[in-house]
Amino acid sequence: MLPSQALLPAAVFALTALQALASDTLIAAVYEHAVILPDASEEPVSPSQALALMNKNMDVLEGAIREAAQQGAHIIVTPEDGIYGWRFTRESIYPYLEDIPDPVVNWIPCTDPSRFGPTPVQERLSCMARNNSIYVVANIGDKKPCDSSDPDCPSDGRYQYNTDVVFDPQGKLVARYHKYNLFRGETQFNYPKEPEAITFETPFGKFGIFTCFDILFYEPAVVLVSKMQVDTVLFPTAWMNVLPFLTAVEFHSAWAMGMRVNLLSANTHNTAMAMTGSGLFTPEGPVAYHYDSATEEGRLLLAELSAHPSLSPTYPPAINWSLYATSIKKFPGENDTFSGAVRKDIFTFSELRHKAGNNTVCQGDLCCHLIYEMSNKRKDEVYVLGAFDGLHGSLIKYHWQICTLLKCPSTNLSTCGQPVETAQTKFEMFSLSGTFGTSYVFPEVLYSGVQLAPGEFKVLRDGRLKSKHGTSKPLITATLFGRLYEKDLPHPLRTSL
Repeated sequence: MLPSQALLPAAVFALTALQALASDTLIAAVYEHAVILPDASEEPVSPSQALALMNKNMDVLEGAIREAAQQGAHIIVTPEDGIYGWRFTRESIYPYLEDIPDPVVNWIPCTDPSRFGPTPVQERLSCMARNNSIYVVANIGDKKPCDSSDPDCPSDGRYQYNTDVVFDPQGKLVARYHKYNLFRGETQFNYPKEPEAITFETPFGKFGIFTCFDILFYEPAVVLVSKMQVDTVLFPTAWMNVLPFLTAVEFHSAWAMGMRVNLLSANTHNTAMAMTGSGLFTPEGPVAYHYDSATEEGRLLLAELSAHPSLSPTYPPAINWSLYATSIKKFPGENDTFSGAVRKDIFTFSELRHKAGNNTVCQGDLCCHLIYEMSNKRKDEVYVLGAFDGLHGSLIKYHWQICTLLKCPSTNLSTCGQPVETAQTKFEMFSLSGTFGTSYVFPEVLYSGVQLAPGEFKVLRDGRLKSKHGTSKPLITATLFGRLYEKDLPHPLRTSL
């Protein structure tokens, strides 16, 4: 450890070096990994058996990392659960965990593997980064012993955390993040006592990192962007797609656009659990993405991005998401409404009965407005305008405001809100807006076959989501997702196990 007197000069030197090497762009990669899973068992395996499985997955990841580096990538993100999977109890995952130190220790596991006890996974990840001169982002498990002096210490005497790690091109551990918003099935892990806002500086921008379910909450996701002002968010995830609104590529692209930041999203790949969808997303839309529910293969994505998107001449302006919608009166026309369920959320819907029209639908404090013209009004396809203003989630409840132009699975209106992947109807134009009570709104358009629509829509500064020149493919949804973080209910589970 450096003496305190040396820290300031060292920090100044490091910052000067970064500025000298600074680049306007970076080449980034994400790898969607078809994870090799352990046998389902409640009994712990031996440490050697656990390491054998993890090495099989790391063999695959190492190949992807090498290929990305050979193509010039500066950083690669790999998925949540990408090294050992997810079939675990609290006891059975223990042999897969390592003690991950705070990065302030200035440690390169590849060259000093025994400094913190047995750490073969960190050693190998460090060597992957060092040998390929690339930043490597991976998701593993951290274990921390505790005792009776800690009133929150679990009965088995340890904390277990879902953890992201980042190694720099020299193999040094530069970031460690403990997932704060665990999904309901992650009972093998503990909640950190406090949310962590983890950032690190590089020659190609300031990075922040969080994991999967975290993206839906204020801490750490919004904090990193709004308060820490990161350029790029690293996002290991194991995302199970849920149509019509929560497919991975759909929501992650929308989040990047709404937050006006780069998002490097690496998903696990498991078609049986509807896990697929990775991408390199920017404030202007997706640069590269992958969605494959048909095969069991992994996929490497790579693209050049702006290292400092907020300095780019194409950086989108701040949006007043309710300006247009609150300035108009209710549109005329047929506005008969009915209720429909999107999973367990009860939406208020209005059917688009004509080839073109103005529609308004309201729920709670939210009114959604739509002006549209279909290319052809088909008798076998029904579209609706929908509004939802309320709490979402069965156990962990968080507040959405959603305006959506949505295709129904059939002409039976009772099916509206149920999943649908294909459509036949194109639109000459649409303009969607809402009276949102939040500045955190995420826009996205989804085409038939769960395809994004990069470059085919725009968001005006007054909050209207508009098509540019109609839709080039049939439309499934055009949606504005609003998050009222201040209306979320208290978390029911954020206590130590």
